[in-house]
Amino acid sequence: MILSGKEIEKKLGKDISIEPFDAKQLNPNSYNLRLHEELLVYDTTILDMKMENKASIISIPKSGLLLEPNKLYLGRTVEYTKTHNYVPMLEGRSSIGRLGMFIHVTAGFGDVGFEGYWTLEIFVIQPLIIYPNIEVCQIYYHTIEGEFETYISGKYQKNDCIQPSYLFKDFENENW
Repeated sequence: MILSGKEIEKKLGKDISIEPFDAKQLNPNSYNLRLHEELLVYDTTILDMKMENKASIISIPKSGLLLEPNKLYLGRTVEYTKTHNYVPMLEGRSSIGRLGMFIHVTAGFGDVGFEGYWTLEIFVIQPLIIYPNIEVCQIYYHTIEGEFETYISGKYQKNDCIQPSYLFKDFENENW
């Protein structure tokens, strides 16, 4: 079951935290999240799963930034969220998708107990000028049935910035 917007608002300060919160961003069954002014781009075109891939921060000026097709941009939400006892999910807004901008290629599924900024995997299919603080995606919440363990991963939990892939850490404890 998905929580209604009114139910999301009722759960604020209890099982759900969205900081900052603005009631204007609340929808009938979701809450719009905004794009932070910084993006992260990888420094090389060839990435290696077993290695830490270096990346650089770029800023989105108020006048806009042109995104190029076939290039991955990592962004983050302005809002910091905490979720307990619900499964947070992230989807791009339809108005953004209709411009050919994908907000998360594979990572729209959150875990119960996630706390932090959402890293957005941004990809455009044609050149697109973007702006900071635009509402680019929406978070919604599913109920969960049965016993569960709260998310405690050290890789992405309680982050304070855009998170590049830390997949290379999975290889550190494996015999590859």
